[in-house]
Amino acid sequence: MTRNEFLPSPLRRWLTVGLVAATAALSSASARAAPVDDAVAALQHDWEVIRYQSPAGEREKRFEALAAKSHKVSETYPARAEPLVWEGIIVSSWAGEKGGLGALGLVKQAKALYESAIAIDGNALDGSAYNSLGVLYYKVPGWPVGFGDKAKARELLQKALAINPQGIDPNFFYGEYLIETKQPDQAVAYLERAINAPPRTGRTVADTGRREEARALLDKVKAK
Repeated sequence: MTRNEFLPSPLRRWLTVGLVAATAALSSASARAAPVDDAVAALQHDWEVIRYQSPAGEREKRFEALAAKSHKVSETYPARAEPLVWEGIIVSSWAGEKGGLGALGLVKQAKALYESAIAIDGNALDGSAYNSLGVLYYKVPGWPVGFGDKAKARELLQKALAINPQGIDPNFFYGEYLIETKQPDQAVAYLERAINAPPRTGRTVADTGRREEARALLDKVKAK
C-alpha cells in the first residue's frame, strides 16, 4: 500500500493530476531548453575546430563567419546568458587572430557581450563570462588605447575561480595572468591544476588543446 492510498479519494485524484501536470510542465521546459543548448553546443564545437584544428591562415575569416552565426543565436535567445558568452568568446578569438589596433573594436564588442551575459546570469557556463572578461582586462592595453586594467582582471578571474575552482579554463587563465603580472612562481599551482582538471563532457578537443597550452606555459616557468 502506498502512502497516497491513505488519502481521501478526491485528494488522491487531485494529487495525481497535480503530479502529471508538474511532470508535463518539466518536460515542456526541457523541450524549450533543448534548442538553445543545442545551438550553444554547435557554436562551441565550431569554435574548437577553428581554434585547435584549423590552419592559422584560415582562422580569422572562419571566426568572422562564426561570429555572425553566433549573433543570430544570441538574438534568437535574448533572455539566455550562454549564447552571449559564446558570441563573446568567438568575437574575442576573431580579434586575437586579427590583431593590432584594428581588433580593438572587436574587443570592445566582446566586452559588452560578456557584461550582458553577466547581467542575465553570471554563473552560467560555470562563470565563463567572468573568466573571459577578466582575460580581456589583462590582455587589452590600458588607457588611452584600451580599457585594460590588471586589478580588474584579477577581481574577475578570482570570481570565476570561486565559481569553478577545479575548472581547466579558470585555472589556466589565472596562471597566465600571474605570469603576465610577473608572479610566475604563484602561477605553477594553477597551471598544474589546469593540466589535471577533470575532463568536460563533449569538450575533448578543447581540453586537449588547453592542457597543451598549460604544459607549454609551465615548461617556460620552470625553465627560468
